[in-house]
Amino acid sequence: MAAIDTLQNVRYQVREGVAFVTVNRPQALNALNDRTHDDLRTAFEAVRDDASVRAAVLTGAGEKAFVAGADITELAEMSPLQAKAASAKGQAVFSTLERCGKPVVAALNGFALGGGLELALACHIRVASETARLGLPEVTLGLIPGYGGTQRLARLIGMGRAMAMTLTGDMIDAATAERYGLVHKVVPADEVMALAEKIARKIASRGPVAVRLATEAIVDGAGMDLDDGMRLEQDLFGLVFSSEDMREGTQAFLGKRKPEFRGV
Repeated sequence: MAAIDTLQNVRYQVREGVAFVTVNRPQALNALNDRTHDDLRTAFEAVRDDASVRAAVLTGAGEKAFVAGADITELAEMSPLQAKAASAKGQAVFSTLERCGKPVVAALNGFALGGGLELALACHIRVASETARLGLPEVTLGLIPGYGGTQRLARLIGMGRAMAMTLTGDMIDAATAERYGLVHKVVPADEVMALAEKIARKIASRGPVAVRLATEAIVDGAGMDLDDGMRLEQDLFGLVFSSEDMREGTQAFLGKRKPEFRGV
């Protein structure tokens, strides 16, 4: 189990099978510095390793920002080699989230910019408040996205829209993000956490093995051509038949009762 008692810039709590992870630097609009990357890795290793956790909700502290970007005070002092290493570390942390085996719902409660949008893109589902603003403004600083934004955004919303967002650095509002398919749903600010938790709990009620393998099929298959992706799906479809959850789910359906999944 990851040492969550060492967290400084992230809050971590588990309630009835759902982990709540909060980036907690509201005075800096939850900007991602090196310590926060470490804390996020620890938090999502805990999500991965805790069998009682079936889904997670990720948000930012305060009312202004989910995560407003990377910590520019750190970036401004980096050498080229340090910058490459920082990019590799950020990508690895976000991949830990994406591949933790439990669906992560991002509750975008304000600005999700730069590294903050890249963090949201690594989540499996995103919901946003009506006041949220999303963007990759790195080019306005003479930079490019370094935590996966140039790769995940185009895969999610298409190359044309990703090009426009990345090359102009302009923000989009929550309604536009919903139209692009970047967020699943937009609600008033005081409802966004409740919606994220509702989605996470619905997912948590489904078969955990099936949820994990379906997530793996989608995430890994997105980087494959169609034939390879189909073969991956075949393998995982076969694998899920080795689970007790599959037997329980099908027998419960045939017996017209609610399944009792155990995650095995």
